[in-house]
Amino acid sequence: MTNIIGPTSHFYYSQRLKLHYVDWGNQHKPPAILVHGGRDHCRSWDFIALELRDHFHVIAPDLRGHGDSDWAIGGSYSITDHVLDLGQLIAALDPREPVVLIGHSLGAGVVLQRAGVFPQTVRAVVAIEGLGPPGAMIREVPAHERMESWVSDMLALAQRKPREYATIEQAMARMQEVNPHIGPELARHLTTYGVRRNENGTYSWKYDNYTRATSPYLFNLKDAMEIWSRIRCPVLLVRGDASWAGDWERDGRLQAFRTSELRTIANAGHWVHHDQRAEFLAAVRAFLNL
Repeated sequence: MTNIIGPTSHFYYSQRLKLHYVDWGNQHKPPAILVHGGRDHCRSWDFIALELRDHFHVIAPDLRGHGDSDWAIGGSYSITDHVLDLGQLIAALDPREPVVLIGHSLGAGVVLQRAGVFPQTVRAVVAIEGLGPPGAMIREVPAHERMESWVSDMLALAQRKPREYATIEQAMARMQEVNPHIGPELARHLTTYGVRRNENGTYSWKYDNYTRATSPYLFNLKDAMEIWSRIRCPVLLVRGDASWAGDWERDGRLQAFRTSELRTIANAGHWVHHDQRAEFLAAVRAFLNL
């Protein structure tokens, strides 16, 4: 695996939180912002950034509650919070032109909402597995029951202690258990930047346990599609054929987009850009005319 000359670390502020991002240089190039998914971190993009930095000024933030960004007091990690944070990052960077946004999972949902609400600020979007849960996963439950479950979950999270791993290798094994598609070298890289060393010598994941909480409000497909319909720039939607994401053509979600290209990548799960990096990069290069 290629040795990485790492990016530089920087911080900005949103809602009184000190949020972290890395900058891969080439400030004279067009800006591209890479947004990771839930319980991930900005260095998850390193090998994608290496391939794109000759073409773009690549920026990769740590979402609030993730990586080296602050944890939100009260544990507020809604997609709306992340959309606001992304806007504050763009304002801090003060680009001279619309940005390219690339996101995975939660991050893909964030970049799509940013592009729909503020279409004039975005040049192109690549969204990996970012159209929300499939219909089969959206179970209709009375509102009071959802709120009761959310309160119960939040109280349980308050008692939950971060899991400790005696070694990096133990944490790495957990990483590969969650995503068996990735190889040992990539798993070590993701783990190394995804953990912090505790005072007792053990390792724990950097993300805030409260990011595990599920909102009591159901995913609103109608609202999401209304926002997606306002996107003016080209959109590349990427999914893995072994993912749980669902069939976006069959369920009608693709109809929301004015102009979009769907790419299903074979032998890839939810982390398409890790599982089949070469195929993903080929799709991105073709889409962005690189």
